[in-house]
Amino acid sequence: MRKCLLKNLGLVSYPVAWTIQQALVQERLQNPNLEDILLLLEHPPVYTLGTGANLKFLKFNPDDSPIEVHRIERGGEVTYHCPGQLVGYPILNLRFYKQDLHWYLRQLEEVIIELLKMYGLNGERLEGLTGVWLKGYKVAAIGIKVSRWITMHGFALNVCPDLSGFECIVPCGIEDRPVGSLADFIEKISLEQVRQDLKKAFSQVFEVELREEF
Repeated sequence: MRKCLLKNLGLVSYPVAWTIQQALVQERLQNPNLEDILLLLEHPPVYTLGTGANLKFLKFNPDDSPIEVHRIERGGEVTYHCPGQLVGYPILNLRFYKQDLHWYLRQLEEVIIELLKMYGLNGERLEGLTGVWLKGYKVAAIGIKVSRWITMHGFALNVCPDLSGFECIVPCGIEDRPVGSLADFIEKISLEQVRQDLKKAFSQVFEVELREEF
């Protein structure tokens, strides 16, 4: 079983986490045999746009925004991060898994779906879209970048965030699908509990042994 290092970074500003990811990817481009890493963290409020994201999905002028806005190298449209949202950035070498980006996206969705099963909830995919929905509400967004089969960016799962920041955008460019969180469906949900359960789901879906770094 392949090993994967798990790093819990806590609350980290987007530019800092972005720089960490870029450095880890560069190290693995130079030495593909380095171990994989899963970064788990939260961000302060921030909007991010994928490489080709359309500014029409912002309901505000990004030049005047009190909240940071970053255009980054992942796919997809605009999304919002804030505390209470569990963000996962897997830095994986897909040569050791499957060299197929669609497969990788479905695996990330499957991690969330398996996690929801632990709470008796049925997470769903919607045809033609990326992410995970729960009773019609999008609870997890996914956006990735892959360089020579080394992955970065990843998933954002709404556990117990203040969702008001999503009102200022058209999340992921999807106008007719509301955003929700696990707190809408599970009483007294905690981000720490979800973090622990997500570790189990990730290990199961990717068939890796997670080694947590303290």
